[in-house]
Amino acid sequence: MALTPEDVSRIAHLARLELKPAAEAELLTQLNGFFGIVERMSAVDTSGVEPLYTPLSAIQAVRLRLRDDVVSETGDRDANQRSAPAVQDGLFLVPKVIE
Repeated sequence: MALTPEDVSRIAHLARLELKPAAEAELLTQLNGFFGIVERMSAVDTSGVEPLYTPLSAIQAVRLRLRDDVVSETGDRDANQRSAPAVQDGLFLVPKVIE
């Protein structure tokens, strides 16, 4: 999947970036290079390969260090909502952004 200069311009617009033409050309090259790597990786047959939860497990046995699932902080809703501009019934009120 190769991107076009128009794609880069649209992405920059959506990200609210103002890019100079030279920067757009450089970004186009970098993004197409990235997508080329992704395509090559997708072509590799990984059936039967066990997923790793850490890269270290490929070279040595790694034991997960899990912590106890205990509450460490108490929730203080009133203190957290004190700085909010609008609150009702314990909920943050936000302006409607979608019609």
